[in-house]
Amino acid sequence: MKLVGLLILAYLLGAIPNGVWIGKFFFKTDIRQAGSGNIGTTNTYRVLGPYAGTTVMVLDIAKGTVATLLPTWFHVTTGLGTATPLLFGLFAILGHTVSVFDHFKGGKAVATSAGMLLAYNPIMFVIAASLWVSLIYWTSMVSLASMVAFSLVTVISLFFRDPYLTGIAVVLTIFVFYRHRTNITRIRQGTESMVPFGRGYRRHRTSK
Repeated sequence: MKLVGLLILAYLLGAIPNGVWIGKFFFKTDIRQAGSGNIGTTNTYRVLGPYAGTTVMVLDIAKGTVATLLPTWFHVTTGLGTATPLLFGLFAILGHTVSVFDHFKGGKAVATSAGMLLAYNPIMFVIAASLWVSLIYWTSMVSLASMVAFSLVTVISLFFRDPYLTGIAVVLTIFVFYRHRTNITRIRQGTESMVPFGRGYRRHRTSK
């Protein structure tokens, strides 16, 4: 019962729609009705500004981190051994993407996945975060940076010789690509939104 209760808690933590609640409570704005309609960091940044966007990113990362640490804090074990934290992280990701607080809809789980990685393998988190930030700078597209970063992390995970981490990375990479399928179409058409900084943004401005 303790295991089930904590898994439910992990799901509920992940299900907290930070972007929606911050938008409604502090800005009287429903970000689901503005911008891209997504509840994550990028759309929050676009609609509500950098402070709100950064807050949502930190909180969404924290959801994945706290959920992944639950079995350690409460001394819960499963037949998965060292992969037990990943199970809890996945429940948080499930909550974020299929939120009971958002009519079973949700975000793309990039930040929450990063939070799970932070708790499970901090070194890999630093690598992933560095790749993501660098790719945003070079492309000025958060969507493209996220997809490429997940793909590279999957390859890099092979060097850690952790089959659980690699397996989760593969699954999440496929999922992230699926959730970004409309972004992929816009990238191909040259109409994908850009953040207002970085080399990609400057090249785009210069070409006009």
